[in-house]
Amino acid sequence: MIKTPTLIENFTPKNLRNFLSRFSSFTYLNTTQFLGALNDNIYKLLVIYFFIQLDGIENSHRILATTGAIFVLPFILFSVSSGTLADRFSKRNIIAWTKTLEFLVMVLGVLAFYFESKIGAYSVLFLMATLSAVFGPSKYSILPELVPTDKISKANGLMTSFTFLAIILGTFTASFLLEITNRHFIVAALFTTLMGFIAMISSFCIEYTPPADKTKRLNVFFLSEIALTLKSAANYPSLLTAMFGSAFFMFLGAFVQLNMIPFAVQSLHLSDVQGGYLFLLTAIGIGSGSMLAGKISGKTVELGLVPLAGIGIVISCYLIDLFSGHLAAVVPLVLFVGLFGGIYEIPLDSYVQVASPSNQRGQMVAATNFFSFFGVLCSSVLLYLITEVFGLNADKGFTIIGSMTLLWTAILTFQYFDYLTRFIAMILSKLHFQTRIIGAESIPNDMPAIYICTHTAWNDTLLLLGAQRRRMRFFIEEEQEHRFRWVYRLYRLLRVMLIPSIEPLENNPICLTAIKNALKKGISVCIFVSNENLKTEIDTLNRSYSFQDIQDETGCSIIPVYIEKGEKHQISPLLTRLLKKFRVPAAISFG
Repeated sequence: MIKTPTLIENFTPKNLRNFLSRFSSFTYLNTTQFLGALNDNIYKLLVIYFFIQLDGIENSHRILATTGAIFVLPFILFSVSSGTLADRFSKRNIIAWTKTLEFLVMVLGVLAFYFESKIGAYSVLFLMATLSAVFGPSKYSILPELVPTDKISKANGLMTSFTFLAIILGTFTASFLLEITNRHFIVAALFTTLMGFIAMISSFCIEYTPPADKTKRLNVFFLSEIALTLKSAANYPSLLTAMFGSAFFMFLGAFVQLNMIPFAVQSLHLSDVQGGYLFLLTAIGIGSGSMLAGKISGKTVELGLVPLAGIGIVISCYLIDLFSGHLAAVVPLVLFVGLFGGIYEIPLDSYVQVASPSNQRGQMVAATNFFSFFGVLCSSVLLYLITEVFGLNADKGFTIIGSMTLLWTAILTFQYFDYLTRFIAMILSKLHFQTRIIGAESIPNDMPAIYICTHTAWNDTLLLLGAQRRRMRFFIEEEQEHRFRWVYRLYRLLRVMLIPSIEPLENNPICLTAIKNALKKGISVCIFVSNENLKTEIDTLNRSYSFQDIQDETGCSIIPVYIEKGEKHQISPLLTRLLKKFRVPAAISFG
């Protein structure tokens, strides 16, 4: 790729250019999106506090629901078109010009508060959200162009952490500025203007990226565009579920944010500004959870975290309602909601970026944004229904959103069951074995493989799942296994397929079809054989026409795997002995 000079490089002195060049494009992207998220949250809260001051705290539910709906409407209307723009034009250029316009809109925000205009304040909020909607697809889809694939999860974790740091600071700053200025909204709006100016400068420091597909055309019928995008996403394993899963997080997070101020006022007897401070804990939790998810995922995308995090959110929401009158209990629970939320979100967002084809990545992200912000709109509607229609207190809102999360988590668990079992098996493997891996470079990173593995016991499945980061289907000769009922139940859980001993694998059409289907879905296959038959089995499969067809059709290679296990250690001191007692030394060799 030929690097095109940025505007900063063209119009700044040499010393300043040298200083700016010290930082990566990802750093400037992260700074730009951080300041944009900061401004969004400050101004949205300023509008909420402005209308509460004019109309009274008793109307806070209506004000919050209306403000949330106006803020989210542009994301629903313009997200798909923004995705097409992100694919058709340079994503860097889109980011730079949206930030330039955002600075000008912030100037209008100052004027809206100066004239105490409700229409003006809502109009500026709508324009801000419109620019954020245009910015969103370019922000996320440019990541794979700036960051290596093996660092996508870490980059997403860092960016999400900074996003929620912006929410934290935005929530704090909006409340803090109003407190120290005695609710002087013009001074607070001037601060957002300054942040908008810095974001504009930072955006022009991002390295130029070429358009992904100049032939794309805008489609005014965006719903049909979304339908086509979803149809395309369905062709890629787990992508469609990840898109809807990411959207549900936005629905959940928006409802928690909108419900927090009424909850603080009703149940904890705090002021509206103090309720804003309480949401800081959720944002801190999300930022921490995002970093933790990026750390756990490492160089891959760990979708197995998603159902576990969903369960944590459900429990935390139920407990907030149960202990709604006790501030000391609510504080850590609100933090936990955010923590599990961050762990939930990062694998999904990362997977959407990694699994989407490069020439459709902007559209995939845009479609995800459309459903995400439709979820935000639904959160405003849900808040209105709970409070105005059913007359329930805000604490019951946490039970309702917890129950909805429980239902969605059950769906995710079903869809991501292979990822969940692989992740749990990996944890169990690390607890049960002291594993030494040889030949890890033989494991393909970008596609599944066929492993022919020596087999000694049922826990070999744990070793294989723990030694690599891809879902796996196991095929085991039935005569190799003891007929313990619990073993068969475990194998059914891991979706192990037992091969009848009366028919060779290469002549078994049911097994061959299952192997081909698994590989096409991106799932690796492990065929267990006895130690003395490993070389013979590999030679037989390589000569088999049926296996040659599978390899030719999927492009997957056959990799021999050897497993050796030692004896459990019994050593002192006592703590070390207890830890080692249940861990078996093992070596697993690929290739």
